[in-house]
Amino acid sequence: MAGAAGPPASAAPTGRGTPARRRRIRRFIPPQHGAWAMLLLPWLAGVLTAGFRWPHLPLLVAWLTGYLFSYYLLLAVKTRRPGRVRAQLAVYGVPTALLGGLVLVARPHLLWYAPLYALLLAVNAGYAARRDERALLNDVASVVQSCLMVFVCAAVADVPPADVAVTFAALLAYFTGTVLYVKTMIRERGNVGYRRASVAFHLVAAAALLWLAPIVGAVFLLLLVRAWALPGRRLKPVHIGVIEIGASLLVLLATVAV
Repeated sequence: MAGAAGPPASAAPTGRGTPARRRRIRRFIPPQHGAWAMLLLPWLAGVLTAGFRWPHLPLLVAWLTGYLFSYYLLLAVKTRRPGRVRAQLAVYGVPTALLGGLVLVARPHLLWYAPLYALLLAVNAGYAARRDERALLNDVASVVQSCLMVFVCAAVADVPPADVAVTFAALLAYFTGTVLYVKTMIRERGNVGYRRASVAFHLVAAAALLWLAPIVGAVFLLLLVRAWALPGRRLKPVHIGVIEIGASLLVLLATVAV
């Protein structure tokens, strides 16, 4: 009779344990899927255009863990309850400090970028304190933080910033345009002003990049079509994400080909 009342005893821990493990994992993984492209693409573009050096590897790991640390730090600012994310701050803060320190020992001139990152992070913190992280200016501040990694990777390789300026400009234009475009697809769906701003931005970016780097500009013509044609269509977030994966790969290939 006891066995008939429910699943076998051996199966019970598995059924109860799996959701618990998932919850524990989710506590340490932000639900920000689009952020990974903003993290990886500038690092990849910077390394591929400037040339690989060994400090690029610890830089990448410190960059990723630094993002995770900042996410939970800003969450603490937003909720005013730092105790709830103490474990996450410890897990991601230690490797960020250690690996970031290693990179700075190898390339101390990277400290020149510290004030810029501090200023942009302060912008993020201000919007987090106001619980207004979806503000356009806050998104742009995050985009600039991300794209500065192109210059950081160039500095690691002792390559002048001018040599990767087109790559930086292309990624800055791509991610800024994507912020506008994604808003027209999800949070600002039906907002005519956002749609016009998105199309206008992509049009200007395409024209400028066609002059600076025709291959990159050609990709931006495709992005312009995307910004004009897709808003208003009821695409699921997963479909929007797949389109952006393809777009980001095209942008990466084009910048490397310059």
